[in-house]
Amino acid sequence: MIAKIFITALLGIMGLIILSGKGDMLIAGYNTASKEEKEKVNIKRLRLLMGVFLIVLALLAFLLVEEGSLMSIMGFGAITLILAFIVIGLANSSWAKKQ
Repeated sequence: MIAKIFITALLGIMGLIILSGKGDMLIAGYNTASKEEKEKVNIKRLRLLMGVFLIVLALLAFLLVEEGSLMSIMGFGAITLILAFIVIGLANSSWAKKQ
């Protein structure tokens, strides 16, 4: 139960930090990008996408994961994987790039 609360809190706090605009260093790839590459990115949309993704993961972890249940953990992992592919697709599409 303690691990579930810790993971949920960690994901939620990271999502809120990114949404507040103070957590750009938490976004993988953006922190190490060159200045020219950063200028191509619509950072407000990318922050929104990543922040909401982390908050949704926090809610799913809290609601789906049961202590000692392998099926709930596997279900959470499958949902996380599907959502991650969607988020990666949106982040790499024109949705998060400047026009």
